[in-house]
Amino acid sequence: MLSSMGVTIYDLAREAGVGIGTVSRCLNNHPHVSPATRARVLSIVKRLNYQPHAGAQRLASRRTNTISVIIPSFTNYFYVQTLQGVQDVAADIGMDLMLYGVSHTAQVEHYLRRSLHRGHVDGVLFFSMILPESFVARFQQMRLPMVLVDAYHPAFDSIRVQNNEGGYSATHHLLSLGHRDIAMINASLDTQPARERMDGYRRALEGAGIPFREDRVIISSAGKNDGFNRDAGRDSMRRLLTTTSGPGRPTAVFIASDVQAIGALEGARAEGVRIPEDLAVVSFDDIELAQYAELTTMRQPMYEIGRLAMEKLIARMKDADAAPTLSSFVPDLIVRRSCGAAAHALAGIPVPSQPAPVQHS
Repeated sequence: MLSSMGVTIYDLAREAGVGIGTVSRCLNNHPHVSPATRARVLSIVKRLNYQPHAGAQRLASRRTNTISVIIPSFTNYFYVQTLQGVQDVAADIGMDLMLYGVSHTAQVEHYLRRSLHRGHVDGVLFFSMILPESFVARFQQMRLPMVLVDAYHPAFDSIRVQNNEGGYSATHHLLSLGHRDIAMINASLDTQPARERMDGYRRALEGAGIPFREDRVIISSAGKNDGFNRDAGRDSMRRLLTTTSGPGRPTAVFIASDVQAIGALEGARAEGVRIPEDLAVVSFDDIELAQYAELTTMRQPMYEIGRLAMEKLIARMKDADAAPTLSSFVPDLIVRRSCGAAAHALAGIPVPSQPAPVQHS
C-alpha cells in the first residue's frame, strides 16, 4: 500500500487507469472531464490521501499567485496609500506582490521584460509612467493581464485621476477668493501628473482672462520622486519669494502635491511670509499630514484607486477577451485654513463652491 507521503500524480493516474493530464484536469476542476472519470479520480485521491505540493499545483495551473507592481517610488505618499489598497485586495485572495521601484528610465523596460518572462507573474500593475509602445504588442501576444494606474493606454484597462480638472479646480478656487496673481510650484514635467496639473492651472487662468506667465511657475524637479518631495517644495517656495517682492509678489500659489506644500510652508516661514494672510496656498492629494498642516487641497481617493486596480486585474485574469475599460476619478476640493477662505467667511464674503468638472471621454 502506498504511503500518503509518497503518493504522486503518476500513482493516481495508474490507479485510475488514465493519463496524468486527465488527473491534472480533475484536480484543477477543468470542465473537459466526464463526471464518471472525475468521480473515479477524486475517490482515489481521497483513498490515497494525496496532498499536492503547492509549487507543483502552481506549475500545473500555470499560475504563480504573484502580481508584479512597477512603480516610480515606494516613499511617495500617493503610492504608499494606493499600494495599501492593492495589498488589502491581494491579501484577501492569497496573492503576493512583487514590487519594482523605478529610479531611472532604463529600469522601466527591464522590469517589464522580467514581468513578461513566462511563469514569472500572473499580471502587472503599471503606475504613473508612459508604457513604451514596444511592449504593447508583446503583452497582448503573451496575453499577460495588465492594468495602468494613474496612466492610460487604449489597449489596456486604465485608471486615471483627472489631474487637469484638479489643477483647474484648485486655481479656480483661488480666483474665486479674489486672487489674480497666482503662482504655481510644480514637479518635473517629465511626469504626467505634473504636466496635467499645470495644464489645469493654465486653463483656469486663461478662462478668467489672465495670461499664463512662465515666470510664475517654479519647477521643483530636483531630488527624489521627480520633485514631489518636501525639500524641493521648501526650496521652490524660497525661490519664489526671494525673486519677487512687494506689489510684484504673487498673492496665492497652487502647489502640485501636499508633500511639496508642507516643505513650502517651511520655506514661507523662513522668509517671514504668513500663510494665508500674505500668501494663500492650495495643494493636491490630501495625504494624512495635510489635515494637520491645515492645507486646502484636492483630494484623491488613493486607497480606493489601489483596490480598484487590483479588482480590475483579477477581472482581466478571468476574462482576457473583455474590452479594455477606463475608470476616471475627479479630485474633490477640501477647504482648510491655508487658502484664507475662513477669513473671507468672517468678512461676510461667501466661499464659492467647487466648479463642476468637465468630463472627458
